Amino acid sequence: MNVADDKTIVREYFNSTGFDRWRRIYGDGEVNKVQLDIRNGHQQTVDTVIGWLKDDGNLSELSICDAGCGVGSLSIPLAKNGAKIYASDISEKMVTEAKDRALATLENAENTTFAVQDLESLSGSYHTVICLDVLIHYPQEKADQMISHLCSLAQSRIIISFAPKTCALSILKKIGSFFPGPSKATRAYLHRETDVVKILENNGFAIKRQAMTKTRFYYSRLLEATRK
Repeated sequence: MNVADDKTIVREYFNSTGFDRWRRIYGDGEVNKVQLDIRNGHQQTVDTVIGWLKDDGNLSELSICDAGCGVGSLSIPLAKNGAKIYASDISEKMVTEAKDRALATLENAENTTFAVQDLESLSGSYHTVICLDVLIHYPQEKADQMISHLCSLAQSRIIISFAPKTCALSILKKIGSFFPGPSKATRAYLHRETDVVKILENNGFAIKRQAMTKTRFYYSRLLEATRK
């Protein structure tokens, strides 16, 4: 399968059955135990990123690209804290949901822009580029291109998360336990941390902070890299 095939699958999934599933997971309504576990794991990753940016003390001065924004779980709280946000997602339904949540939540949504775009079509220049829980939908050999493109948009910093490729998680994935449920995405890819770090370094970035979120069904390695 090539990257075009993967993009088509991801777009169609998140505009159909995947949208309904993940809107519930990223919401606050009732979900099953597995979905609740994933919700909590994803929220931990989001909270870690927000914590990092708040700790720096200049969030209101930043322009941020949230690449693969989903329903706005990260974009909206960052906008609340004064950052200028450009949020995009490959799924039109996800973007519409994010817009609706922003209008319902933010007193002033003028500093937030939402757009339907895949990662490779993004353009512009931003202080910080963030891409959470997106790379899992794309194979290892395409990570170089996608991460490199995101690096080209970042003036100072890039923050990305991915499902780490370890022996334990590879085994779980093979036996069908990595992302359980009949409405899961067709493919879930793991990525070697050493490969991701090398891509960042080749694009002129150095690792500054890192974190790992691990729940029963959610595994996400989080890296923050700044320009050398």
